[in-house]
Amino acid sequence: MPESPAAAKASRGSRPFSRFEWMIAGRYLRSRRRDAGVSVIAGFSFVGIMLGVAALIIVMSVMNGFRGELLMRILGVNGHVILYPIDRPLTDYEQVADRIGQVNGVEFVMPMVQGQVLAQGPNSGSTGALVRGVRLQDLTKLAPVSENVKLGSLEGFDTGDGVAVGSRLASSLGIGLGDMITLISPDGDVTAFGTSPRVKAYPVKAIFEIGMSEYDAAYVYMPLPEAQLYFNQENQVQSIEIFVDRPDQVKALQPAIEAAAGRPVYSVTWETQNQSFFSALNVERNVMFIILTLIVLVAALNIISGLFMLVKDKGRDIAILRTMGATKGAVMRVFLITGASIGFSGTLAGFVLGLLFCINIENIRQFFSWVTGVVLFNPEFYFLSQLPAEVDPSEVVLVVAMAIGLSFLATLLPSWRASRLDPVDALRYE
Repeated sequence: MPESPAAAKASRGSRPFSRFEWMIAGRYLRSRRRDAGVSVIAGFSFVGIMLGVAALIIVMSVMNGFRGELLMRILGVNGHVILYPIDRPLTDYEQVADRIGQVNGVEFVMPMVQGQVLAQGPNSGSTGALVRGVRLQDLTKLAPVSENVKLGSLEGFDTGDGVAVGSRLASSLGIGLGDMITLISPDGDVTAFGTSPRVKAYPVKAIFEIGMSEYDAAYVYMPLPEAQLYFNQENQVQSIEIFVDRPDQVKALQPAIEAAAGRPVYSVTWETQNQSFFSALNVERNVMFIILTLIVLVAALNIISGLFMLVKDKGRDIAILRTMGATKGAVMRVFLITGASIGFSGTLAGFVLGLLFCINIENIRQFFSWVTGVVLFNPEFYFLSQLPAEVDPSEVVLVVAMAIGLSFLATLLPSWRASRLDPVDALRYE
Protein backbone atom coordinates (compact mmCIF):
# COMPACT_ATOMS: atom_id res chain seq x y z
CA MET A 1 0.00 0.00 0.00
CA PRO A 2 1.53 3.38 -0.98
CA GLU A 3 2.45 5.78 1.77
CA SER A 4 0.67 9.14 2.09
CA PRO A 5 2.22 12.31 0.61
CA ALA A 6 2.57 13.70 4.12
CA ALA A 7 4.67 10.72 5.12
CA ALA A 8 6.80 11.08 2.02
CA LYS A 9 7.40 14.75 2.78
CA ALA A 10 8.27 13.82 6.33
CA SER A 11 10.89 11.39 5.03
CA ARG A 12 12.44 14.05 2.84
CA GLY A 13 13.10 16.40 5.70
CA SER A 14 13.55 13.90 8.54
CA ARG A 15 16.79 12.75 10.08
CA PRO A 16 18.23 9.24 9.41
CA PHE A 17 16.45 6.36 11.19
CA SER A 18 13.52 8.61 12.01
CA ARG A 19 10.12 7.46 13.24
CA PHE A 20 8.85 7.54 9.64
CA GLU A 21 11.41 4.98 8.47
CA TRP A 22 10.76 2.71 11.44
CA MET A 23 7.02 2.94 10.75
CA ILE A 24 7.39 1.75 7.14
CA ALA A 25 9.83 -1.01 8.16
CA GLY A 26 7.37 -2.18 10.80
CA ARG A 27 4.58 -2.39 8.22
CA TYR A 28 6.81 -4.46 5.93
CA LEU A 29 7.56 -6.86 8.78
CA ARG A 30 3.88 -7.47 9.49
CA SER A 31 2.48 -10.39 7.53
CA ARG A 32 -0.14 -9.88 4.84
CA ARG A 33 -1.72 -12.42 2.54
CA ARG A 34 0.16 -11.37 -0.58
CA ASP A 35 3.45 -11.23 1.40
CA ALA A 36 3.10 -14.74 2.77
CA GLY A 37 6.24 -16.00 1.03
CA VAL A 38 8.33 -13.16 2.44
CA SER A 39 6.89 -13.73 5.92
CA VAL A 40 7.73 -17.44 5.81
CA ILE A 41 11.34 -16.72 4.83
CA ALA A 42 11.57 -14.05 7.54
CA GLY A 43 10.20 -16.55 10.05
CA PHE A 44 12.74 -19.19 9.07
CA SER A 45 15.51 -16.59 9.28
CA PHE A 46 14.37 -15.61 12.78
CA VAL A 47 14.20 -19.24 13.94
CA GLY A 48 17.55 -20.07 12.32
CA ILE A 49 19.37 -17.20 14.00
CA MET A 50 17.67 -17.92 17.32
CA LEU A 51 18.64 -21.60 17.27
CA GLY A 52 22.15 -20.83 16.00
CA VAL A 53 22.87 -18.31 18.75
CA ALA A 54 21.32 -20.55 21.42
CA ALA A 55 23.29 -23.57 20.18
CA LEU A 56 26.53 -21.60 20.19
CA ILE A 57 25.98 -20.34 23.74
CA ILE A 58 24.95 -23.80 25.01
CA VAL A 59 27.77 -25.72 23.33
CA MET A 60 30.47 -23.22 24.27
CA SER A 61 29.21 -23.15 27.86
CA VAL A 62 29.14 -26.95 28.10
CA MET A 63 32.66 -27.15 26.65
CA ASN A 64 33.82 -24.55 29.18
CA GLY A 65 32.09 -26.50 31.93
CA PHE A 66 33.77 -29.71 30.81
CA ARG A 67 37.18 -28.12 30.79
CA GLY A 68 36.67 -26.33 34.10
CA GLU A 69 35.30 -29.39 35.92
CA LEU A 70 37.94 -31.74 34.55
CA LEU A 71 40.69 -29.24 35.30
CA MET A 72 39.43 -28.65 38.83
CA ARG A 73 39.10 -32.34 39.61
CA ILE A 74 42.35 -33.39 37.96
CA LEU A 75 44.31 -30.63 39.68
CA GLY A 76 42.50 -31.21 42.95
CA VAL A 77 43.54 -34.86 43.17
CA ASN A 78 46.88 -34.96 41.35
CA GLY A 79 49.93 -32.88 42.13
CA HIS A 80 50.66 -29.76 40.12
CA VAL A 81 54.36 -30.65 40.16
CA ILE A 82 55.63 -34.21 40.66
CA LEU A 83 59.23 -34.85 41.75
CA TYR A 84 61.04 -38.11 41.03
CA PRO A 85 64.46 -39.16 42.36
CA ILE A 86 67.42 -39.51 40.00
CA ASP A 87 70.48 -41.01 41.72
CA ARG A 88 69.09 -42.64 44.86
CA PRO A 89 65.72 -43.49 46.42
CA LEU A 90 63.72 -40.84 48.26
CA THR A 91 64.57 -42.00 51.79
CA ASP A 92 64.86 -38.38 52.95
CA TYR A 93 61.38 -37.49 51.75
CA GLU A 94 60.38 -35.89 55.07
CA GLN A 95 63.24 -33.36 54.88
CA VAL A 96 62.70 -32.72 51.16
CA ALA A 97 58.98 -32.15 51.73
CA ASP A 98 59.67 -29.68 54.56
CA ARG A 99 62.10 -27.67 52.41
CA ILE A 100 59.75 -27.53 49.43
CA GLY A 101 56.82 -26.58 51.67
CA GLN A 102 58.66 -23.35 52.57
CA VAL A 103 58.78 -22.17 48.95
CA ASN A 104 56.55 -19.16 48.44
CA GLY A 105 53.45 -20.21 46.46
CA VAL A 106 53.47 -23.88 47.52
CA GLU A 107 50.25 -24.92 49.24
CA PHE A 108 51.27 -28.35 50.54
CA VAL A 109 53.57 -31.26 49.70
CA MET A 110 52.51 -34.91 49.58
CA PRO A 111 55.07 -37.78 49.59
CA MET A 112 53.50 -40.80 47.94
CA VAL A 113 53.84 -44.51 47.28
CA GLN A 114 51.48 -45.90 44.68
CA GLY A 115 50.97 -49.01 42.59
CA GLN A 116 48.48 -50.94 40.48
CA VAL A 117 46.60 -53.78 42.16
CA LEU A 118 43.72 -56.14 41.57
CA ALA A 119 40.92 -55.39 44.03
CA GLN A 120 38.42 -58.03 45.11
CA GLY A 121 35.25 -57.75 47.13
CA PRO A 122 33.66 -60.27 49.51
CA ASN A 123 31.49 -61.63 46.70
CA SER A 124 34.43 -62.51 44.42
CA GLY A 125 33.99 -59.46 42.20
CA SER A 126 37.30 -58.02 41.01
CA THR A 127 38.61 -54.99 39.14
CA GLY A 128 41.81 -53.03 38.67
CA ALA A 129 42.62 -50.26 41.15
CA LEU A 130 45.31 -47.72 41.93
CA VAL A 131 46.52 -47.69 45.52
CA ARG A 132 47.98 -44.39 46.75
CA GLY A 133 49.83 -44.38 50.04
CA VAL A 134 49.68 -40.92 51.66
CA ARG A 135 49.93 -39.29 55.07
CA LEU A 136 46.76 -38.31 56.89
CA GLN A 137 47.91 -34.69 57.14
CA ASP A 138 48.15 -34.58 53.34
CA LEU A 139 44.92 -36.47 52.68
CA THR A 140 42.92 -33.99 54.79
CA LYS A 141 44.30 -31.17 52.61
CA LEU A 142 43.20 -33.02 49.48
CA ALA A 143 39.82 -31.29 49.34
CA PRO A 144 38.15 -33.38 46.56
CA VAL A 145 38.64 -36.46 48.78
CA SER A 146 38.45 -35.20 52.37
CA GLU A 147 35.43 -32.95 51.72
CA ASN A 148 33.50 -35.62 49.82
CA VAL A 149 33.58 -38.59 52.20
CA LYS A 150 30.11 -40.11 51.84
CA LEU A 151 30.45 -42.91 54.38
CA GLY A 152 32.81 -43.38 57.29
CA SER A 153 35.55 -41.00 58.38
CA LEU A 154 39.24 -40.32 57.87
CA GLU A 155 39.85 -40.10 61.63
CA GLY A 156 42.59 -42.47 62.71
CA PHE A 157 43.55 -43.10 59.06
CA ASP A 158 47.29 -42.96 59.85
CA THR A 159 47.16 -45.24 62.89
CA GLY A 160 44.97 -48.02 61.51
CA ASP A 161 45.25 -50.47 58.65
CA GLY A 162 42.03 -49.43 56.93
CA VAL A 163 41.67 -47.81 53.50
CA ALA A 164 39.48 -45.22 51.80
CA VAL A 165 37.93 -46.26 48.47
CA GLY A 166 36.00 -44.49 45.70
CA SER A 167 32.24 -44.83 45.59
CA ARG A 168 32.10 -46.42 42.14
CA LEU A 169 34.81 -48.91 43.08
CA ALA A 170 32.88 -49.86 46.22
CA SER A 171 29.70 -50.24 44.18
CA SER A 172 31.34 -52.42 41.52
CA LEU A 173 32.84 -54.71 44.17
CA GLY A 174 29.68 -54.79 46.26
CA ILE A 175 31.42 -53.59 49.42
CA GLY A 176 30.27 -51.16 52.08
CA LEU A 177 31.65 -49.47 55.14
CA GLY A 178 33.48 -51.98 57.35
CA ASP A 179 33.69 -54.68 54.68
CA MET A 180 37.01 -56.17 53.67
CA ILE A 181 38.62 -55.33 50.35
CA THR A 182 41.34 -57.70 49.16
CA LEU A 183 44.27 -56.17 47.27
CA ILE A 184 46.51 -58.33 45.10
CA SER A 185 49.85 -56.97 43.91
CA PRO A 186 52.20 -58.84 41.54
CA ASP A 187 55.23 -57.37 43.33
CA GLY A 188 55.17 -59.45 46.47
CA ASP A 189 57.70 -61.39 48.47
CA VAL A 190 60.78 -62.78 46.76
CA THR A 191 61.21 -66.50 47.43
CA ALA A 192 63.45 -69.26 46.15
CA PHE A 193 60.78 -70.05 43.59
CA GLY A 194 60.47 -66.46 42.37
CA THR A 195 58.30 -63.50 43.29
CA SER A 196 54.94 -64.44 44.72
CA PRO A 197 51.95 -62.07 44.50
CA ARG A 198 51.12 -60.20 47.67
CA VAL A 199 47.55 -60.65 48.86
CA LYS A 200 46.16 -58.73 51.81
CA ALA A 201 42.69 -57.70 52.95
CA TYR A 202 41.92 -54.30 54.46
CA PRO A 203 38.76 -52.96 56.12
CA VAL A 204 37.03 -50.09 54.35
CA LYS A 205 37.15 -47.11 56.72
CA ALA A 206 35.79 -44.46 54.34
CA ILE A 207 34.02 -44.20 50.98
CA PHE A 208 34.50 -40.96 49.02
CA GLU A 209 32.99 -39.58 45.83
CA ILE A 210 35.13 -37.07 43.93
CA GLY A 211 32.56 -36.74 41.14
CA MET A 212 34.89 -37.89 38.36
CA SER A 213 34.08 -41.50 37.52
CA GLU A 214 37.64 -42.37 36.47
CA TYR A 215 38.87 -41.62 39.99
CA ASP A 216 35.85 -42.87 41.91
CA ALA A 217 36.10 -46.22 40.13
CA ALA A 218 39.83 -46.81 40.64
CA TYR A 219 41.39 -44.93 43.58
CA VAL A 220 42.20 -46.52 46.94
CA TYR A 221 43.93 -44.38 49.59
CA MET A 222 46.10 -46.25 52.09
CA PRO A 223 48.17 -45.00 55.06
CA LEU A 224 51.70 -44.25 53.90
CA PRO A 225 53.49 -46.64 56.33
CA GLU A 226 51.21 -49.50 55.30
CA ALA A 227 51.68 -48.73 51.60
CA GLN A 228 55.46 -48.73 52.07
CA LEU A 229 55.27 -52.23 53.52
CA TYR A 230 52.78 -53.46 50.95
CA PHE A 231 54.81 -52.31 47.94
CA ASN A 232 58.26 -53.16 49.41
CA GLN A 233 59.20 -49.47 49.73
CA GLU A 234 60.27 -49.43 53.39
CA ASN A 235 61.41 -46.00 54.60
CA GLN A 236 61.12 -44.42 51.16
CA VAL A 237 58.61 -43.04 48.69
CA GLN A 238 58.40 -43.19 44.92
CA SER A 239 57.52 -39.55 44.28
CA ILE A 240 56.61 -36.26 45.91
CA GLU A 241 53.58 -34.34 44.66
CA ILE A 242 53.48 -30.57 45.15
CA PHE A 243 50.28 -28.53 45.14
CA VAL A 244 50.64 -24.80 44.46
CA ASP A 245 48.35 -21.83 45.03
CA ARG A 246 48.16 -20.89 41.33
CA PRO A 247 48.35 -23.94 39.04
CA ASP A 248 48.32 -21.76 35.91
CA GLN A 249 51.71 -20.31 36.94
CA VAL A 250 53.30 -23.60 37.94
CA LYS A 251 56.14 -23.33 35.40
CA ALA A 252 57.42 -20.19 37.11
CA LEU A 253 57.66 -22.10 40.43
CA GLN A 254 59.23 -25.23 38.97
CA PRO A 255 62.91 -24.08 39.19
CA ALA A 256 62.47 -22.90 42.80
CA ILE A 257 60.87 -26.21 43.77
CA GLU A 258 63.69 -28.24 42.21
CA ALA A 259 66.28 -26.06 43.95
CA ALA A 260 64.52 -26.42 47.32
CA ALA A 261 64.63 -30.22 47.03
CA GLY A 262 68.34 -30.04 47.81
CA ARG A 263 69.11 -33.20 45.88
CA PRO A 264 69.11 -34.41 42.25
CA VAL A 265 65.49 -34.73 41.07
CA TYR A 266 63.51 -34.24 37.92
CA SER A 267 60.03 -32.76 37.86
CA VAL A 268 56.92 -32.96 35.69
CA THR A 269 54.12 -30.39 35.72
CA TRP A 270 50.41 -31.06 35.31
CA GLU A 271 50.46 -29.16 32.00
CA THR A 272 53.00 -31.60 30.56
CA GLN A 273 51.13 -34.67 31.83
CA ASN A 274 47.73 -33.56 30.46
CA GLN A 275 48.86 -31.58 27.42
CA SER A 276 47.36 -33.87 24.77
CA PHE A 277 44.07 -34.18 26.66
CA PHE A 278 43.42 -30.45 27.03
CA SER A 279 44.75 -29.74 23.52
CA ALA A 280 42.14 -32.15 22.14
CA LEU A 281 39.43 -30.33 24.14
CA ASN A 282 40.51 -26.97 22.71
CA VAL A 283 40.53 -28.30 19.14
CA GLU A 284 37.06 -29.81 19.57
CA ARG A 285 35.80 -26.56 21.07
CA ASN A 286 37.10 -24.45 18.18
CA VAL A 287 35.72 -26.84 15.55
CA MET A 288 32.28 -26.83 17.19
CA PHE A 289 32.31 -23.03 17.22
CA ILE A 290 33.03 -22.93 13.48
CA ILE A 291 30.38 -25.53 12.64
CA LEU A 292 27.66 -23.83 14.68
CA THR A 293 28.58 -20.42 13.27
CA LEU A 294 27.54 -21.81 9.88
CA ILE A 295 23.98 -22.16 11.22
CA VAL A 296 23.89 -18.42 11.93
CA LEU A 297 25.44 -17.73 8.52
CA VAL A 298 22.79 -19.80 6.71
CA ALA A 299 20.06 -17.95 8.62
CA ALA A 300 21.65 -14.63 7.61
CA LEU A 301 21.61 -15.73 3.97
CA ASN A 302 17.88 -16.37 4.36
CA ILE A 303 17.53 -12.73 5.34
CA ILE A 304 19.14 -11.76 2.01
CA SER A 305 16.71 -13.88 -0.02
CA GLY A 306 13.75 -12.64 2.02
CA LEU A 307 14.71 -8.99 1.55
CA PHE A 308 15.22 -9.42 -2.21
CA MET A 309 11.72 -10.87 -2.42
CA LEU A 310 10.43 -7.99 -0.31
CA VAL A 311 12.13 -5.44 -2.59
CA LYS A 312 10.51 -7.09 -5.61
CA ASP A 313 7.07 -7.14 -3.96
CA LYS A 314 7.37 -3.52 -2.82
CA GLY A 315 8.63 -2.11 -6.13
CA ARG A 316 5.49 -0.02 -6.61
CA ASP A 317 5.76 1.35 -3.06
CA ILE A 318 9.41 2.25 -3.64
CA ALA A 319 8.48 4.07 -6.86
CA ILE A 320 5.76 6.10 -5.12
CA LEU A 321 8.02 6.95 -2.18
CA ARG A 322 10.80 8.07 -4.50
CA THR A 323 8.36 10.11 -6.62
CA MET A 324 7.03 11.87 -3.54
CA GLY A 325 10.50 12.85 -2.39
CA ALA A 326 11.91 9.99 -0.30
CA THR A 327 15.68 9.92 -0.63
CA LYS A 328 17.73 6.89 -1.65
CA GLY A 329 19.15 6.82 1.86
CA ALA A 330 15.67 6.73 3.37
CA VAL A 331 14.65 3.78 1.18
CA MET A 332 17.88 1.95 2.00
CA ARG A 333 17.43 2.52 5.73
CA VAL A 334 13.84 1.21 5.59
CA PHE A 335 14.97 -2.15 4.24
CA LEU A 336 18.06 -2.09 6.47
CA ILE A 337 15.82 -1.74 9.52
CA THR A 338 13.54 -4.50 8.23
CA GLY A 339 16.34 -7.06 7.82
CA ALA A 340 18.30 -6.00 10.91
CA SER A 341 15.17 -6.28 13.04
CA ILE A 342 14.87 -9.95 12.12
CA GLY A 343 18.52 -10.55 12.98
CA PHE A 344 18.43 -8.56 16.22
CA SER A 345 15.20 -10.14 17.51
CA GLY A 346 16.44 -13.62 16.57
CA THR A 347 19.75 -12.98 18.35
CA LEU A 348 17.99 -11.68 21.46
CA ALA A 349 15.66 -14.70 21.56
CA GLY A 350 18.62 -17.06 21.08
CA PHE A 351 20.54 -15.30 23.84
CA VAL A 352 17.65 -15.73 26.31
CA LEU A 353 17.00 -19.33 25.22
CA GLY A 354 20.69 -20.25 25.49
CA LEU A 355 21.08 -18.78 28.99
CA LEU A 356 17.90 -20.44 30.26
CA PHE A 357 19.07 -23.77 28.86
CA CYS A 358 22.50 -23.44 30.49
CA ILE A 359 21.03 -22.49 33.87
CA ASN A 360 18.71 -25.54 33.88
CA ILE A 361 20.88 -27.94 31.88
CA GLU A 362 21.11 -30.64 34.57
CA ASN A 363 17.32 -30.60 35.13
CA ILE A 364 16.79 -30.82 31.37
CA ARG A 365 19.18 -33.78 31.16
CA GLN A 366 17.35 -35.60 33.94
CA PHE A 367 13.97 -34.86 32.32
CA PHE A 368 14.98 -36.32 28.95
CA SER A 369 16.58 -39.30 30.71
CA TRP A 370 13.26 -39.88 32.45
CA VAL A 371 11.24 -39.49 29.23
CA THR A 372 13.45 -41.73 27.09
CA GLY A 373 14.38 -44.22 29.78
CA VAL A 374 18.02 -43.91 28.74
CA VAL A 375 20.78 -42.44 30.89
CA LEU A 376 21.94 -39.40 28.94
CA PHE A 377 25.51 -38.30 29.60
CA ASN A 378 26.47 -41.58 31.28
CA PRO A 379 29.26 -41.02 33.84
CA GLU A 380 30.82 -44.32 32.72
CA PHE A 381 31.85 -42.69 29.46
CA TYR A 382 31.96 -38.97 30.20
CA PHE A 383 34.01 -39.00 33.45
CA LEU A 384 31.74 -36.50 35.28
CA SER A 385 28.62 -37.36 37.26
CA GLN A 386 26.75 -34.18 36.22
CA LEU A 387 26.48 -32.21 33.00
CA PRO A 388 28.42 -28.97 33.58
CA ALA A 389 27.82 -25.59 31.94
CA GLU A 390 29.94 -22.51 32.56
CA VAL A 391 28.78 -19.35 30.79
CA ASP A 392 31.68 -17.11 29.78
CA PRO A 393 30.40 -13.50 29.42
CA SER A 394 33.11 -12.61 26.88
CA GLU A 395 32.14 -15.54 24.66
CA VAL A 396 28.45 -14.69 24.92
CA VAL A 397 29.21 -11.11 23.87
CA LEU A 398 31.27 -12.44 20.96
CA VAL A 399 28.45 -14.74 19.79
CA VAL A 400 25.81 -12.02 20.06
CA ALA A 401 28.01 -9.46 18.27
CA MET A 402 28.83 -11.97 15.52
CA ALA A 403 25.15 -12.84 14.96
CA ILE A 404 24.09 -9.18 14.85
CA GLY A 405 27.03 -8.33 12.58
CA LEU A 406 26.20 -11.12 10.11
CA SER A 407 22.54 -10.10 10.12
CA PHE A 408 23.47 -6.48 9.44
CA LEU A 409 25.84 -7.41 6.62
CA ALA A 410 23.14 -9.61 5.08
CA THR A 411 20.82 -6.60 4.75
CA LEU A 412 23.28 -4.32 2.93
CA LEU A 413 23.05 -5.75 -0.60
CA PRO A 414 19.21 -5.95 -0.90
CA SER A 415 18.85 -2.55 0.85
CA TRP A 416 21.34 -0.99 -1.55
CA ARG A 417 19.50 -2.61 -4.47
CA ALA A 418 16.22 -1.07 -3.26
CA SER A 419 17.76 2.39 -2.91
CA ARG A 420 19.17 2.25 -6.47
CA LEU A 421 15.74 1.85 -8.04
CA ASP A 422 14.41 5.07 -9.56
CA PRO A 423 10.64 5.49 -9.92
CA VAL A 424 10.46 4.23 -13.53
CA ASP A 425 12.73 1.22 -12.94
CA ALA A 426 10.91 0.40 -9.73
CA LEU A 427 7.61 0.10 -11.59
CA ARG A 428 9.25 -2.17 -14.16
CA TYR A 429 10.86 -4.19 -11.39
CA GLU A 430 7.45 -4.61 -9.82
